[in-house]
Amino acid sequence: MEVTEELLAGGLKIIQDTEYYRFTSDSVLLSRFLRAKKGETVADFCSGSGIVGLHFFAENKGIRHVTLFEMQQPLADMSARTVTLNGLDGAFTVENVRLQDIPARYNEAFSLILCNPPYESGGFENADKRKALCRKELSLSLSELCAAAKKCLKFGGRFALCHRADRLSEVLCALTAHGLEPKKLQLVSGKSGEKPYLALIAAVKGGKKGIEVLPAAINGNAWGGEA
Repeated sequence: MEVTEELLAGGLKIIQDTEYYRFTSDSVLLSRFLRAKKGETVADFCSGSGIVGLHFFAENKGIRHVTLFEMQQPLADMSARTVTLNGLDGAFTVENVRLQDIPARYNEAFSLILCNPPYESGGFENADKRKALCRKELSLSLSELCAAAKKCLKFGGRFALCHRADRLSEVLCALTAHGLEPKKLQLVSGKSGEKPYLALIAAVKGGKKGIEVLPAAINGNAWGGEA
């Protein structure tokens, strides 16, 4: 069942389907991790309902355009209707495509790519296929994600993603293997004293070595600066 909810940012609304995997606080944390630069051209990979791109747009000024990339047609159609609902057709484009198949016209097209990817690697057998595609690495590997980001980023462009904290070493290795140098890292815990469950990472295409490690965030109070 579809519902329309307040985004709680910029007066925007978002359409969601209660039968799909709905967005969580991870998406909001990611959208607040970096700040936009003037004239930013932004992509939201694995955009789902469009939450990351919409929230980032609502909280930053000076963004030139946002493109949402989502492989599941029902979710892409739903996010397109959200864009229209908010009167943002001129500021947003929605592409229903696998990241591995992004058209060549998007090569080096973006200065910033955001992504809350499917990052669970097991337990596929009894999962709802639509929800599983949002959460589990069924159709997109970490290496394929980084390859798509490298292809679509301008030199010096930024790639920010969230991922499981216990897979941080995999993420950092995949980024550097594709010429995306990690520049900023923040771990997130649910409560004080608990081990982190989430990692927020920002990398730069062609960036120099050296990473800034921010203080850990508690209860989702993550706010990073610019990478």
